[in-house]
Amino acid sequence: MASPQSASGGAEPHAVHQNAAAPLWPAPVAAEPVRATVRLPGSKSVTNRALLLAALADAPGTVRLALRSRDADLMAAALRSLGAEMTPSNESADSVDWSVIPHPVRGGASVDVGLAGTVMRFVPPVAALADGPVFFDGDAHARKRPMGPILGALRALGASVDNDALPFTIRGPIPGGEVTLDASVSSQMVSGLLLAAARFEKGVTVRHSGPPVPSMPHIEMTVQMLRQAGVEVDDSERDVWRVQPGPIRARDVTVEPDLSNAAPFLAAALVTGGSVVVPDWPEETTQGGDALRGLLAEMGARVERVPEGLRVTGEGRVRGIDADLHDVSELTPTIAALAALADGPSRIRGVAHIRGHETDRITALATEINRLGGDARETDDGLEIHPRPLTGGVFHSYADHRMATAGAVIGLVVPGVEVEDIATTGKTLPEFPRMWTAMLGSGDHPGSVHSEGRGH
Repeated sequence: MASPQSASGGAEPHAVHQNAAAPLWPAPVAAEPVRATVRLPGSKSVTNRALLLAALADAPGTVRLALRSRDADLMAAALRSLGAEMTPSNESADSVDWSVIPHPVRGGASVDVGLAGTVMRFVPPVAALADGPVFFDGDAHARKRPMGPILGALRALGASVDNDALPFTIRGPIPGGEVTLDASVSSQMVSGLLLAAARFEKGVTVRHSGPPVPSMPHIEMTVQMLRQAGVEVDDSERDVWRVQPGPIRARDVTVEPDLSNAAPFLAAALVTGGSVVVPDWPEETTQGGDALRGLLAEMGARVERVPEGLRVTGEGRVRGIDADLHDVSELTPTIAALAALADGPSRIRGVAHIRGHETDRITALATEINRLGGDARETDDGLEIHPRPLTGGVFHSYADHRMATAGAVIGLVVPGVEVEDIATTGKTLPEFPRMWTAMLGSGDHPGSVHSEGRGH
């Protein structure tokens, strides 16, 4: 097959990196409708915010049912390197309880951010509280991810920062104050400043100037968690967040399930005409993944709350969708995979910023869908996907966990799909391959997934 074409008609962009040496995972095909209960580990977004706030709190605290994944482990290691005592207990393959004893932030540390956006953007403001230099670096692709706005903001607040991208060294401490930045590439630029703001002598006022901030539910999550920790936050003015200086109250936090990680499992119900239940789906949440309820319903699923949790049932077809995913862009790979299997055209809008995620997700999705014979075209802010019969082949992940799970969704109904580097799902869901096969009733140890048998 010829090389997939981008929207501009050129060959595969160099910006999308493939790891040719990574092993291939034969994506299992669903021989019958999926019927399973999938119990998900804790939210990465909540876990990493809770760990950071605990490390800056005024007394010891506990983060229970925290996600155990590469991103979360990197956050714990970063906070430990800056002085916090982090003691794990009740460990399992995908969860852990952390006892956290905060100490003054210390300099002279080195922080490995891996490819974790929350670590590379949340921890530098903490490092600006230290009385010595803190060095940051990470995976090769992490050096390409946007960091300029938050590093520029720290520089404007008085920190010394020797680069605008990884690797860099931060030298503080800084007093805080008021800063303006363009956070249109990632809401994490705002959240990172807010999470540490109360510990600065003057607090911090953050003003956004530029195109709309993406993934606003993540900033709402940050504000809610700060308020729950006794921090005074004023977000009454659009695109302005004022955090007053003061203590961060120690708490015992229990992390709710990661709703974004539910996406591929719930999508499995839709594409196979089956039914999947996710237990403990919260009644109220700031997690963007809650948008799955409306999106999957629009694509043809029956979505209902049941005593066990949230149930999604496929009705035998996948409908195309026109969706603005600006606020929930992490769902784009799963929605794009569904769109490639739909019976009508789809358009995904408002996600130009995901070109700066773990990989350029827009180009990567178009490339891999087209590689399997699909018709996906890049737009300025998303994708247009037209139905076309798909065939087997290699679906590259580009070291991006959500690309890997998107390939698994397509592989449920397209024989012969092989996902490159399925292990990259360990970034947020270490047990994904086992959970996926258990959902299909072929796992030896179902664990957090219970298959409910076959048939209607």
